[in-house]
Amino acid sequence: MTSTSWHARIECGRGTGAGLLVTERHVLTCAHVVQDSGTHEVRVTFVHGDGKAITSSVITRGPWDGTVSSRGDVAVLELAHPVDLRPAEFAAVSEAYGDPLPKLAVLGFPKHSRNGAFAEYRATVAQLIKGEWVQLEAWKAHGQPLAPGFSGAGLTLTDGRVVGVVTSAAKDPGIRDGQMLPAHVMARYWPPLADLIPTPGYTGQQRKLLRLLIEAASQEDDLPCSPERLYRDAVGIGPPPPSGLDSLWDAAWYLLFEVPDPAAIARFAGRLAIFVNDPATRRALRTWSYAGSAATPKRKARTARDWSPILVEIAPSGRGDDYFLVEVSAYDGQNRLVVGTSRLALKDIRAYVLERIDEAYHALEPVARELIAFVVPLRYLNLDVAHWQRSPDDDSPLGSFAPLVVISLERRRSFGLQHKLKQKWECLDAQAEAQLHRIGCESLAQNPRSLTIGLRRSTHLVGFGTPPRADGVRQLLRATLNAPAPAVLWPRSGCRGSGLSHENCQGTAFLDRLDEHLVGLPLGELPAYIHELREAACAVDAGSGPQPGLDSAAESPSAEQHWAHDLTLLWEDPRCLPDPDSFQDLPV
Repeated sequence: MTSTSWHARIECGRGTGAGLLVTERHVLTCAHVVQDSGTHEVRVTFVHGDGKAITSSVITRGPWDGTVSSRGDVAVLELAHPVDLRPAEFAAVSEAYGDPLPKLAVLGFPKHSRNGAFAEYRATVAQLIKGEWVQLEAWKAHGQPLAPGFSGAGLTLTDGRVVGVVTSAAKDPGIRDGQMLPAHVMARYWPPLADLIPTPGYTGQQRKLLRLLIEAASQEDDLPCSPERLYRDAVGIGPPPPSGLDSLWDAAWYLLFEVPDPAAIARFAGRLAIFVNDPATRRALRTWSYAGSAATPKRKARTARDWSPILVEIAPSGRGDDYFLVEVSAYDGQNRLVVGTSRLALKDIRAYVLERIDEAYHALEPVARELIAFVVPLRYLNLDVAHWQRSPDDDSPLGSFAPLVVISLERRRSFGLQHKLKQKWECLDAQAEAQLHRIGCESLAQNPRSLTIGLRRSTHLVGFGTPPRADGVRQLLRATLNAPAPAVLWPRSGCRGSGLSHENCQGTAFLDRLDEHLVGLPLGELPAYIHELREAACAVDAGSGPQPGLDSAAESPSAEQHWAHDLTLLWEDPRCLPDPDSFQDLPV
């Protein structure tokens, strides 16, 4: 065995146990080894040190209550001063098992053996007993058995890397078995230990950053999400672990060490960011989520072509202002399947579209990332399609069911603007991030032509503080689309731009929220993030009123509503959409 300088002998009252140095000043052991620390001094001696005992204090203790089946038999000691010894190194969770099973060596301090004695054991199966322990059995029928003095001792592979600690041994001396608390289980009770245990797809620095961000999020009052909900969002279908999830760290720990999909913890971090109030923590969680997703093994970077759009195209039919040609189709990047096309009166559009959208899912692969895209004339871009009730049996908004965007019909049919838009996206692929250009309520008097020229140079993400209802706002929106801006956001209700001061108006607050939540995001993932915001808005909004019709105005927002409850996203990447050719049927 090599690298054994971290082995520690621990004395507390009349009891003796073992431990392992994990940092220059922290020792990991079992809680029952130092159960008398309230009345007796805790002394730590390192086998390969100078032989002097170091006074220590217990800074962390698991929920162990002294019973045999009690969980959390973990304690962390802080030494009175740092030591110049090499801390223990840890193996990945799976390395304690295999075929054949690896030999595990352990140095304990049984009675009359002050310098320690080695025992050789192995793990029986890669299965936790009650979600906590692994059963050990002796490597051979003779030699040193586990005995009092081995508790807290690190079990190591032949190269000296630690896989867990001894917690108990059989009371019958004729039975040579015991129990191990794996290192990753100990990290559940002392999160900094997770920084040291290798996990697929993530470095120690990444795990440490995630842990610190979760600590910051946990300190916020009334965080509107439960660990179980975040866990389910990360893994999909399936119940939470049998032992339950009592905290955000519990959920993160289980995803890191017990869920085989490395991308699950990245989804967890991204989902948690939605509910965090502190802007710095929220942005860091989102950045960690995207970096983790990109670094996951065997996972290709997402591109525009990863979206599988369901297109809803609504165009004038030529029979008057009240009739439209409606076509719903599904596109998988190569083939476009038309689900339905019809000329409809304004009042009949919603029911027809919702039914055809549901049918369009039949054309998508199970792994497809659906994107519902409404292509509508400019004057209908402020439609409340994201609030449409998804189906007669599901009253949740369509925008909370799947990523949903609107697209300008006029721009989609302009080959020149489509060409410029593709060029914009090629630049965005290289930059990965976009900055927000704000058009506040006080900026509505600017010249549309000047706005178009200015936006052509660098801006990719535009935010309006007021909905495009008035003619002046629509002109600025048209100028923005002609730039062409790949993504534009605005509220469907709120400030209309009248008055002199807009310092504290709803439009300014809306743009401030966009700055906090969206700046720095990859623009190609914007529909997915807006979908998460809409899910959050749907969950926290207090009582929604009657849904507005296709052409009706939205109600004024309630003070209890989520800030993004009526957010509209215009987003268009021509590379993930079929060519903007004509409808299957002539409009007239």
